[in-house]
Amino acid sequence: MKFRFAITLTLCGVVAQSTVAQQPSDDSTRAAVDRVFAQWNRTDSPGCALGVSRGGKVVYEKGYGMSNLESDIAITPGSIFHVASVSKQFTAMAVMLLARDGKLSLNDDIRKYLPEIPNYGQTITVRHLLTHTSGLRDQWDLLIFARGRFEEDRITEADVLDIVSRQKSLNFVPGAEYLYSNTGFTLLGTIVKRVSGKSLRDFSDERIFKPLGMTHTHFHDDYTMVVKNRTSAYVRTDGQWHVSIPNFDTYGATSLYTTVGDLLKWEANFEHPVVGDAALLGAMQTSAVLTNGDSTAYGYGIATEIYRGARLIDHNGADAGYRSFAGRFPQHDLAIAIACNTVVNTGAVARSVADVYLGKVLESPPPTVTAQSTPTADQLAAKAGVYVNPVTGAPTWIMVRDGNLALGRTVGPLLVALSDSRFRVTGAPVEMEFKPNGEVTQNFLGWPTRRPVTLVRKPAVTLTRAELDRYAGKYYSEELDATYTVAATDTTLELRTRMGGPKTERPAYKDVFVGDFLLEFIRDGRGGITGMSMSSGRVRRVQFVRR
Repeated sequence: MKFRFAITLTLCGVVAQSTVAQQPSDDSTRAAVDRVFAQWNRTDSPGCALGVSRGGKVVYEKGYGMSNLESDIAITPGSIFHVASVSKQFTAMAVMLLARDGKLSLNDDIRKYLPEIPNYGQTITVRHLLTHTSGLRDQWDLLIFARGRFEEDRITEADVLDIVSRQKSLNFVPGAEYLYSNTGFTLLGTIVKRVSGKSLRDFSDERIFKPLGMTHTHFHDDYTMVVKNRTSAYVRTDGQWHVSIPNFDTYGATSLYTTVGDLLKWEANFEHPVVGDAALLGAMQTSAVLTNGDSTAYGYGIATEIYRGARLIDHNGADAGYRSFAGRFPQHDLAIAIACNTVVNTGAVARSVADVYLGKVLESPPPTVTAQSTPTADQLAAKAGVYVNPVTGAPTWIMVRDGNLALGRTVGPLLVALSDSRFRVTGAPVEMEFKPNGEVTQNFLGWPTRRPVTLVRKPAVTLTRAELDRYAGKYYSEELDATYTVAATDTTLELRTRMGGPKTERPAYKDVFVGDFLLEFIRDGRGGITGMSMSSGRVRRVQFVRR
């Protein structure tokens, strides 16, 4: 699992029973849906299971591809998948049920239940965990930082609690920003256990899964446990399929095992509540609001967005080779569940399925943006350079490529000229406005509303071997209990730690390097390098001291 720094342009009653007779769509609809999955409908490839319901009743279920390539077992609607972050809404429901029972409050300081979490001088509430606004650094990135790689040993709840409790600072003040953090939902799973006296697995089984008839669903808290009908997951490397299964026993943020049919029962509960009530479920689906007034498009463990004019409530999941999606269009009584055992863009596939069922009632896709100005080559060249987010330190390269401005050092979307200073990012609702002072303002269009982000131009650097040698040495982080060795090559730096292979970092701007991580080297008053910080998309500035 590798992390590369790049600009981020997207924000980013009655339960249907499995025994109810399936109500198939007409032949043309089924054929259109099958075409969406055609590339995975093979006997030599992993694939996906699909479930679709209208008004709480299943209208189509099908498996495409193979559950296990070694045993030649096909995927069926009853195949069980690890659905990764789709798990989060179930953890949120468990917490909400405890709040409704009066056992906790969403406004409680999490240290009431998690005293091992450091006191950062800012109150982190249960609600902050539910909405990814806590500022806590992400557990997976921290573990990768500490170990240098991800694929080794078993990862447990204790491992997460240990590394999170070592952190000396937050990414940001709680409530001020939205930044997806798996840490928050692992901690919520721990809170459920400590408040209820039952594991998240047992509590959810008693209070959520059994009442909804989700008989094939559980939180998987034992990696070695045997699960009948479980799929194996795969990734394709060098033209060959390789097994890719999560190797951890953490839960809350992930580790839900389920079927597409059970996920449809969960989706039906939002319209005809058996578990929870209308007020509780409405709160889960309401976008959080930051202290600056921006909407996050994320409620409690679940996202809310607009697709072709229709409200979509959903969540994706991705762990190892597993991919998943569960969501619904409440205005149109349509729910879609997809679970795959290989790398599939399930969000895009789900929208293609929705187009089949709802295409006639959805708004037309927005037209392709065309150029309204033709800047000269000199004007384009003057805008090319490195632009830095002053909050995160992350650089964005704007380059001239094939006579156009484009994002990314070597690859990335083109920028369409709307005027000499305003450009639209191809394929994204974002405009880049170049200011006379050399700054670039990112303006985010559509919903949810977001305040613009200003990027500051920095001189790009190219360093000699002698200059790179000055960064070489050993750096220790108390927050990770890890030492990295930094060595110079002719053009880059290489990082090594105890378990991982070498990681390459390339110069970006003064004292900053990018590659697998973002490194910012720290100097003392005399210009000597005394340490560095390490960042990723979900972790900011973990500190290292030079030894």
